[in-house]
Amino acid sequence: MSRAFIGMVAGIALAFAGYFGGFGAFLLVAALGAIGYAVGAWWDGDGRSQDLREMRQMFDRSRR
Repeated sequence: MSRAFIGMVAGIALAFAGYFGGFGAFLLVAALGAIGYAVGAWWDGDGRSQDLREMRQMFDRSRR
């Protein structure tokens, strides 16, 4: 089982706390699942903290 899959499952499991909130909770489950998947995929690809800093710098440049 890949870390990306485990991350996705963890995000969904955490989001189930908001399950009883209706459609908003559905969106929360989807968003946290996607974030968990992205973090797991980054981790599978030997993610480095430098990658996160570079991504932040690109985001800051694009907002100008």
